[in-house]
Amino acid sequence: MTVDLTNQRCGVIAIVGAPNAGKSTLVNALVGQKVAITSPKAQTTRTRVMGVAIEGDAQIVLVDTPGIFQPRRRLDRAMVQAAWGGAQGADLIALIVDGKAGLGPKVEPIIEALSGRSERKWLILNKVDIAAKDKLLVHTQKLNDILGFEEIFFVSASTGDGLPELKSAFAAAMPEGPWHFPEDQVSDATDRMLAAEITREQLYHQLHAELPYAAAVDTEKYSEREDGSVEIHQQILVGRPTQRAIVLGKGGQRLKEIGSKARAELSALLGCRVHLYLHVKVKEDWEEDRGIYRDIGLDWVE
Repeated sequence: MTVDLTNQRCGVIAIVGAPNAGKSTLVNALVGQKVAITSPKAQTTRTRVMGVAIEGDAQIVLVDTPGIFQPRRRLDRAMVQAAWGGAQGADLIALIVDGKAGLGPKVEPIIEALSGRSERKWLILNKVDIAAKDKLLVHTQKLNDILGFEEIFFVSASTGDGLPELKSAFAAAMPEGPWHFPEDQVSDATDRMLAAEITREQLYHQLHAELPYAAAVDTEKYSEREDGSVEIHQQILVGRPTQRAIVLGKGGQRLKEIGSKARAELSALLGCRVHLYLHVKVKEDWEEDRGIYRDIGLDWVE
């Protein structure tokens, strides 16, 4: 790909919305590969994740933020702070709304908070492939009446409907200026952070409702071997012994399956053989451990 260095455009778009609106799926689709984990479980994204998409001469820096919700615990507060922090200094804020659910109690406080911000605001109705068209138009009208968005798009991040048009519009909206990242860089996440996220994604995919939202993965060791392969040691932190038993499964089979799937995906993403070692630790107060917050990329909040 040849880029005209004299006509480069680059800007930052903050992707905000309620939990499960499809923000991470949208960012991954626009980037063209996985940079953020996804699952049907609400609040899967915990930290700001930056995805870098390229369209023509434009580099679009997409900041995937945690879903904004009413925080109850320290971890919740840290996630919401990370979400709004991701919008700081953005050239554009894109509000992602579940097109099927529309304007509800989860979206209303976000709209209210956005009304006081000076950034350009676009509305993106996601999941249009499963939304009733008449209700979709009603939702859109209500949302636009409240805030008055500069642009409105209808997309399905999972099927790709409407994404080429959205990406082109994002590119055209970027200010002139040099690219922030090298052409081949798709994210600001380190391989170490990515490894922890991939394992956490497998926890959610395989355990569904069995495992509470309060579980964390801590990468204790990440090193390259002489043969070019990567050795990763991770701790899965849970709050109670019963949760440890769930993650282990009968005879440790569930943990082996989680490790196998995570290892395969990491090998594909990193382009090398991966040796992944998992163990499960009960740490009742892990949400009060400053070190864990630092490792997963969150700021400590009082």
